[in-house]
Amino acid sequence: MAGLALLSALLTGCTSAGYYAQAVNGHLSLMAAARPVSEVIADPQTSDALRQRLAQSQDIRRFAVNELLLPDNASYHRYADLHRPAAVWSVVAAPPDALVAKTWCYPVIGCASYRGYFSEAEARAEAQALQAEGLEVIVQGVPAYSTLGWLNWAGGDPLLNTFINYPDGELARLVFHELSHQLIYVRDDSSFNEAFATAVERLGGRRWLALHGSAAAREADAALEARRQAFRGLVRQTRGELAAIFEKKSTDPSMDRSYLAMKKEVMDGFRARYAALRAGWGGDPSAYRRLDAWVSGANNASFVSQATYDELVPGFMRLFEREGGDTPQGWRRFYDAVNQLAGLSREERRRALKE
Repeated sequence: MAGLALLSALLTGCTSAGYYAQAVNGHLSLMAAARPVSEVIADPQTSDALRQRLAQSQDIRRFAVNELLLPDNASYHRYADLHRPAAVWSVVAAPPDALVAKTWCYPVIGCASYRGYFSEAEARAEAQALQAEGLEVIVQGVPAYSTLGWLNWAGGDPLLNTFINYPDGELARLVFHELSHQLIYVRDDSSFNEAFATAVERLGGRRWLALHGSAAAREADAALEARRQAFRGLVRQTRGELAAIFEKKSTDPSMDRSYLAMKKEVMDGFRARYAALRAGWGGDPSAYRRLDAWVSGANNASFVSQATYDELVPGFMRLFEREGGDTPQGWRRFYDAVNQLAGLSREERRRALKE
């Protein structure tokens, strides 16, 4: 996640005073808690498990530079324990009859389809205010956010307790994702930015595991990815069904209220299909607790948020293969091609990624 609303507040102060204050204080607190990884590893109070994860994070960081040609800078060479389960809480909102995210606009980074808070209570207060306006809203705990490289002079983005214990492939993918935001970022286009970073995380994570992951790590990651692919397919199917209802409503005034029954039927079907899908996964049911909660509370904002990260990813994957695939030259050409897309209009970028 780019954490763009937070970054804009930090750099400009042009949002409301309260939002600005929580953004500045929250980020400064995070930075103050960060210590060099080498110092944390050498600390006798550090557990062996954390010491091992931090050492591996530095291997991942070097891999990001040497193999994926991602930025070589101060980010992810320090570690902070925030003593909470998320770095920030993201608020996403959408109307009840459209899969269109509400946006918040900022002078530095443009418009973004989410608003971030360091306090969960403040995020939920914002959500309640948006619900009072008639919007459907979700609040999501986010393990990391990127300052786009603009604060590397101050130590950069640190590793955090919120994700350091992720499985090997997941830790690598998160680092690759956030560093991608430092490489290429386009104003006013959350979907483009997040899909690009998601493509890099998937491609880079696959290569990392192939070269450095144990057989057990590769097997576990393959099983996880299979479940994710199945779930993404279910979400895409449901999103398409909802979009068809909302499109029909927009052209048929007589559906002012009747569309709600159709929407409920789609959502009931989504949850039933998920239950069937999940039953086939086996394993410890607690492993799916977060996904269960997402499905249970899913609404238009949930589907909009998921689309931000997924909708354009296939286009980036095709572009990667066209530019030479998984070689240093291929990665360089891929980034050059993405930079060219970044110079186009929003509509032109989407057309190019769907070719």
